[in-house]
Amino acid sequence: MPDGDSGILGLFGGTFDPLHVAHLRLGLEAREALALAELCFIPAGRPALRDAPRCSAAHRLAMVQRALAGMPGCSVDAAEAEDATHTSYTIDTLERQRRRHGPLRPLVLLLGADAFARLEAWQRWRELFDLAHIAVATRPGHEMRAGADGAALDAEFKARRGIAADLAGAPAGRIVPFAITPLEISASAIRDRLGRGASVRYLVPDPVLDYIETHQIYRTPHGH
Repeated sequence: MPDGDSGILGLFGGTFDPLHVAHLRLGLEAREALALAELCFIPAGRPALRDAPRCSAAHRLAMVQRALAGMPGCSVDAAEAEDATHTSYTIDTLERQRRRHGPLRPLVLLLGADAFARLEAWQRWRELFDLAHIAVATRPGHEMRAGADGAALDAEFKARRGIAADLAGAPAGRIVPFAITPLEISASAIRDRLGRGASVRYLVPDPVLDYIETHQIYRTPHGH
């Protein structure tokens, strides 16, 4: 590998409102399937294409940090959560990561299939491929495609589609689908359960549950 390269770095951004076990499972399976040397979780400050998070960026960042404490090969980038006054665009995230890690290290942006299908709505979406590979988590046995409304994205997918073994050979530019264990867990359902006073144990990591209970997050319709 080039000098200064520390292996393939996975980048996993999200609202994490709250972080739950399906997030951790996706990260673990991505590390295995894609041979990632490291996985960096990036909590968004103000996400661009979704409703405002239910709880503050500071709380969401703290939950991610607690969940990942002691997990080898995982790190947290706090920059966006600590500057929640600006909208979080993935292109800005990747530009910042590229400046940090240099032009040669392979960077891999992890996306779910639903998010990838909407990629054409993202800010400067074509430039993402200049900065990182994109790995798309799919259900086992499901053939991934961009969708009928995403002709431009479908063309990019056909031209850039690769396999995990391709990722180490270039810093950016490939689209690699990988299958993950399907877990029907959503942050919105977790928030709903907490709002009703129901248990979310085993849906979120214990450190996250402890934090939620300590700070009484999501216990009311408007959260904290």
